[in-house]
Amino acid sequence: MIDRDGYRPNVGIILCNAKNEVFWGKRIREHSWQFPQGGIDKGESPEQAMYRELHEEVGLQSHHVHILGRTKNWLRYEVPTHWIKREWRSSYKGQKQIWFLLRLVGRDCDVSLRASGHPEFDAWRWSEYWVPLESVIEFKRDVYRLALNELVTYLDRDQRTRLRSAENT
Repeated sequence: MIDRDGYRPNVGIILCNAKNEVFWGKRIREHSWQFPQGGIDKGESPEQAMYRELHEEVGLQSHHVHILGRTKNWLRYEVPTHWIKREWRSSYKGQKQIWFLLRLVGRDCDVSLRASGHPEFDAWRWSEYWVPLESVIEFKRDVYRLALNELVTYLDRDQRTRLRSAENT
């Protein structure tokens, strides 16, 4: 499903643990790391797509996470022409994404990179929220930077809420 401007609707997922570290998955047989992401199917809301992709790529269910926030607007990136299938080159430019910031409320052992028949990642790690983006494929870096910058406000708000809750107990 490509929109009239040539962008495929997609979701991106920034998953944080209790220490505000973010989940990075290593693409199978590649040396690049990325956040989970994937297309939005016809008739699917961004939130439904996010939960589906979260399960397919990371093995987590909705009860393992809490949504802290999402980007207000679509963030777009263009895919270099040499990466686009020849038959799509006249209509496809790249991806437009709604990004979600999630808090893992489950455990690390709930992560399963083999939850689907078509795994995307062969390794994963927790990294600092502001990890340098050099390990991300170059054409996605600006979108990652925009998503991290917009969503950090929700992380700060969640941190303040958790601190207040701890003070009141």
